[in-house]
Amino acid sequence: MSVAQELRTLFRLRILQLATLGSLFAFVLWRSLALKLTVRDLDNWWHLKVGDWILQNHSFPHTGIFSATAANRPWAAYSWGYEILLSLSYKWQDILGMSIFGTVLTLMVAASVYRMTRRLSGRFWMACLIATAACSVFLFTVCPRPVYFSMMLFTAELTLILEANRSGRMQTLYWLPLVFFFWANLHIQFVYGLAAIGLLAGVNLAQRLAAKAGWEPEYLSAPTLPLGPLFAIAVSCVLVACISPYSYHLYEIVYGYASARIPYKMIRELQPIAFQSPSQYLQLLLTGVAFFAVGRKKHIDLFKLALLILAAVIGYRMMRDAWFICIAAAACMADFPAREEDTQPAETWYEWSALAVVLVVAGLLFARDTSFHRAGLDAQISRLFPVKAANYLRQHPEPGPLYNAFDWGGFLIWYAPDYPVAIDGRADLYGDELNGRFYATANGDDSYASDPYLERAGVVLLFRDMPLSSLLSSDPRFQKIYEDNLAVMFVRQPHPGTAAE
Repeated sequence: MSVAQELRTLFRLRILQLATLGSLFAFVLWRSLALKLTVRDLDNWWHLKVGDWILQNHSFPHTGIFSATAANRPWAAYSWGYEILLSLSYKWQDILGMSIFGTVLTLMVAASVYRMTRRLSGRFWMACLIATAACSVFLFTVCPRPVYFSMMLFTAELTLILEANRSGRMQTLYWLPLVFFFWANLHIQFVYGLAAIGLLAGVNLAQRLAAKAGWEPEYLSAPTLPLGPLFAIAVSCVLVACISPYSYHLYEIVYGYASARIPYKMIRELQPIAFQSPSQYLQLLLTGVAFFAVGRKKHIDLFKLALLILAAVIGYRMMRDAWFICIAAAACMADFPAREEDTQPAETWYEWSALAVVLVVAGLLFARDTSFHRAGLDAQISRLFPVKAANYLRQHPEPGPLYNAFDWGGFLIWYAPDYPVAIDGRADLYGDELNGRFYATANGDDSYASDPYLERAGVVLLFRDMPLSSLLSSDPRFQKIYEDNLAVMFVRQPHPGTAAE
């Protein structure tokens, strides 16, 4: 084959690769636009309102703003960086702007997983296959929210750790403190990243101590990184995470989440995987392949094995955290670098820029077919949230306080600001006692009649089919004033007539 023919072959292969990559990202874009996940999320609304509050007040909240029942309780807006970005996107193009922001975040997560597998493997097709499988599990099971930044930053951390572990160059890890500075101001799950770097340091220490004691099995790969600098990096990451408006109190919040019990009953995504969807079986397959990939090597990397075990415990304990095991599994499967002569050059910034332009054009075309416009987004919101009921309450004001369904709390914080909510998705604010009280009452527990928060309520806004709704329909203390196919509203004082739609 002549040089010219070889160059033409390489060019065609490159075009095929870029077309494949563009097609994969185009599918992610189309699905994100079609699902409209940003406006469907229960928590994004209170995140939006908190971002507005921070920008308006030029400060950070330290108590339970927007809540009628926990207004004076300590609370930290630990995702303040995300909330400001969300607020700015809303100021740009209202609900369309925040939806575009969520779509961009989704594409960035997919790109970050691909970039991780591409750098670790050095091979295009392997990176595409692994990244596609991993993203298929978790990318559309959780709506765009602060955890998307955890996903992206975890891929960056794993890339740095595995490259450093492979080469033995500590300099690669010098970027980690900067990663954690941003991570701690975007999402509380930066602690998962701290667990990974702590695991690396701990495994290295354990192996060196075992070697000194005379136990150094041949089937384990020897540690490659110097112990002192490694621990210094790990400690610096812990300290850098305190450079935030809430300093070391972030760790107190983490402890509060870890010791809570009720939210894991109330919130479905915090419950263990039940293997009721194909994506969850794919997650199991990815986990098994990753363990096999680590175990089949002549010298087993103890850090990878420990990381997979930790990630599996977390990723199977909560459906929401499937991303943690999937990204860890993808990294471990990809970390089999090709020989230097077989390594394929990574995409250039020119190629990434061209892909971005193609995706912008595709997004404009897809938006028509997926109703991704203000009217379509408004319709989606109205199908999921009590827009009509809140509008009725605006037109016919009733004295509060408000008692509301848990799932609607975040939306009502944004859409009905004149009525501070009784409960919302900030589980760390309310604690087990309050969360448990509202959970029992919502499910029609016999003690609902003595619920002090329901007893004080002037307006009650619930799902039409909730057990509590049926109880209040026959409770002489309350009278129904509004009902539609989604929501029902009661007031305490007698009220002539009932509005229905």
